[in-house]
Parts: sequence; structure tokens; C-alpha cells
Amino acid sequence: MKRPITLLAALLLAPLTVVYARESKPNVLFIAVDDLRPWIGSMGFPAAKTPNFDRLAARSVTFSKAYTAAPWCNPSRTALLTGLRPGTTGVYAHWDDHWRTSPRLSNQETLPQYFRRHGYETIGAGKVFHHSKASQDPVSWDRYWPSQSQCMLDHGVANPPLNGLDLRRTVDWGASWRAKGDMPDWKVADFIVEELAKPLERPRFIACGLYLPHLPWYVPQEYLDRYPLDQVPLPAMKGDDLDDIGPYGKRFALGEGLPNPEDPDDYGSSKGIFEKIRAAGQWKEAVRAYLAAISFADDCLGRVLDAVEASPGGRETIVCLWSDNGWHLGEKLHWEKVTLWEEATRCVLMISAPGKKQATTCDRVVNIMDLHPTLIELAGLPAREGLECRSLNPLLEAPSADWPHPTLITHGRGNHAVRDERYRYIHYRNGEEELYDHTLDPNEWSNLADQPAQRPIIESLRRHIPLEEASPIAPEYSGKH
Repeated sequence: MKRPITLLAALLLAPLTVVYARESKPNVLFIAVDDLRPWIGSMGFPAAKTPNFDRLAARSVTFSKAYTAAPWCNPSRTALLTGLRPGTTGVYAHWDDHWRTSPRLSNQETLPQYFRRHGYETIGAGKVFHHSKASQDPVSWDRYWPSQSQCMLDHGVANPPLNGLDLRRTVDWGASWRAKGDMPDWKVADFIVEELAKPLERPRFIACGLYLPHLPWYVPQEYLDRYPLDQVPLPAMKGDDLDDIGPYGKRFALGEGLPNPEDPDDYGSSKGIFEKIRAAGQWKEAVRAYLAAISFADDCLGRVLDAVEASPGGRETIVCLWSDNGWHLGEKLHWEKVTLWEEATRCVLMISAPGKKQATTCDRVVNIMDLHPTLIELAGLPAREGLECRSLNPLLEAPSADWPHPTLITHGRGNHAVRDERYRYIHYRNGEEELYDHTLDPNEWSNLADQPAQRPIIESLRRHIPLEEASPIAPEYSGKH
């Protein structure tokens, strides 16, 4: 027979319950997906077979206009994880891997490091920071897989290339020689699943970095088979698209501005890749391989989502998913990223948090950097000073709330884009300008910058571009892309 609880006992127990609820902290699952443009079913692209991205979207706020701080892996990730922009830190490129040598970053706490200092166990696997040994930042992690100095297994490059084309060595695609369970991203998911199943001793910040759909696009044949070639959609492309932009902007599209060892501010891309792919009649094959790589990442994500739902504290776990940049598949006659146009700069961003909106789309312009203060606020940690980004918590509460904040995107010192809900303004370091009206021109086919009537809009957006910028921290060319 149960004994009745006395009034004194009830009064003694009540404060303990309140204190526990106040001091308990939610777990965080921080998922990064490399080079993922918003080709996801729930984001309006039904050709993509992405049931697990869609499943996460059903419990999240999805940001339809999320943009990167920089359209290249290392500067993008460094900005998000440190909360400081490329123009502040001097981290503009891949060869800036030693980002801790930046005067602004030598003592800057990273996002996982901040969580670690506030009592979280920080665990990671795969590509979260950039994938060189110099950039893993061991002080950010309690443990990492495969190790503190190696964020992922070697994905390998076929020789000769599987696609039979004479392109840069990583621009390749085809059926992988590995079984599904031996794929590096599958092993990353294995580790994350094991970690999520462990008993909780303290709150956890777990980072899962998926490499695909980063090049090369090697996936098991079953994923290519999901996309019959005659059903693969090709992106919208206009043959004279570059006729209304200046020579410096064209360099970004055509790849005539290869990274230059004598000029650390020269941030182009690999020359002529799209034209070579199209001339070889392999445009559809390449797009299919990109979609197949997304579907492989989707299956890895599904395993992680199953594990978090079954994990201790799973129902109260904050889950966020982001991509570091977008990807061109022929738009603006360009292949890959490293431009300031929409395709290279628009990212995927989903945030699922207990008590916040679910299955909701937010159309406000945000930056993936904004995840940094957002997660800190959602976890109930003290706010950080000096960050160059803002918490998205107001939009998680009310996705259509007023948000008068254009976002800044930087690709190399002096090259910037400013994006608001209607316009994209681009200013290159030689003074060239571009302006696109996304309400009338979502493909960015018509540059309006030379129209006198558009000058007030240009001047309004241009004031968001910094007047001073840091020098690159590592001017030497390392040969990496």
C-alpha cells in the first residue's frame, strides 16, 4: 500500500524537481553535408529521392533562403564554427587550413569548444571542419573518429577515371568499387549510431560530417539505378548567360581564374569543366551521379535519425542539418562552387528543436553562420559576445516574423555578394557589379547593374560590404581545391 506524501515532503521535493529541470541541458546533433545544394524533395525538388531529409524536415523549420558565408568548404566551415566572417579572419580559401594562425582566431572558441567548456561531451566524426590535419582543432573535441588528426577515411580517386574524361582528377563519377558498408560516410554513420546508443553521463554535442555529395561521386550501383537516365532533369541553362557581366565575373564562371600561386586573392575555379562535360555528352550522367550521391547521404542520414530517436534523451535532442555551400551543375555555364551566384551560395538548413515549430518553411534570408548563436541559445548556454552572426530563435518561434537582415557572402578578399529576399548584388574587387531581381529573374539571367533606376537598390545593398578586410593568412598556394 502506498503511503500518502506529506505536505512537508511535497514542499521538500518540489524545489529539487524545479532545479533539475532548469539545469538539465538538451543534447545536440550537428549534421554537416558537403556541397549539398537544395535538391531535396521537401524543398521543392521532387526528382530527388530523399525520404530521410524529408523526414527531418517534417520535424524542423527549413530555411528556404539559407546562404553560406563563403562558397568554399574551408572558409565556410571556419566562419560557422568560429562565428567570424572571412573578411575578419583572413580565412578565404582551402589553403588557409591553418586557420588558428589568424590573429583573430588564435584564441577564438569554436562552437563545439564552447559547448565543451559548458559541460558538454563533444564527439565528432567525418568532415566537420575542413579535412586537413591542420584544421581539426583537437581542443574542440573529447574524441573524434577516425582520430583527432584525421576526420575521415580516404575516399580515393580512380585511375583511370571512371567517367573516362580528362578533367581534374576528382571530377569523376561512377559505380564505387566499395560495398555499401565499406563506404567512408557509412562508417561515419556507424560511429555516430554507436555513440548515440551509449548511456548519458552528461549532455552531448555530437557532430556528424557527411562527405557526399562532394566530388568524386562514387556510390554503389544501386544508387545510380534509382535515377534512370531518361528521367534525370537538367538545370536551366542559357547559352548567352555571361554576355551581360564583366570579364572578372566571367573568370569565375569559365574557370580562367585558377588559384594562382603568385596572387593569393585570385579565386577562380577549374578551367572549362562544364564545357568538357557537355561536349562529351555526359551532362545527364554527371547530374545523375550527383543525385545518386545525395541519395547515399540520405540513407546515411536515415540511420543516424533512427539512432537519435532511440537514444537516451532522443526526444529532447536538438537536431540541425546544414550544408557548407551549394553547387553549380551548368548554371551560368559553370561547374562546381566558388562563385558568388545563387547556385554556389544557397545552402540547406534545417533546425529541429523541442517546443519549436515543425514541418514549417521559413522564407527569410539567413546565413548558416547563424547556427552558432542559435544552438547556444537553444541549449540555454550564456550568450557569446563578438560574434558576427545572429540567433535564429525568433524565426524558430515565428518563421514569418520581420527579419530585415540581408546576408553577406565573400569569395576572396574584395569579392562579395549581398542577398536580401528579392535581390542579389555582387561587387568584385576590380569594381565590376551585378544585380539580379529574384522576383522576376530567379535564374539570374539578367544583370541589372547598369540600369540607372537600380542605383538606389545597389547603394542600399552595397552598404553591407565591409570597407576593410583582413589579408589572407596563408598566401602560399598548396595545390588543393
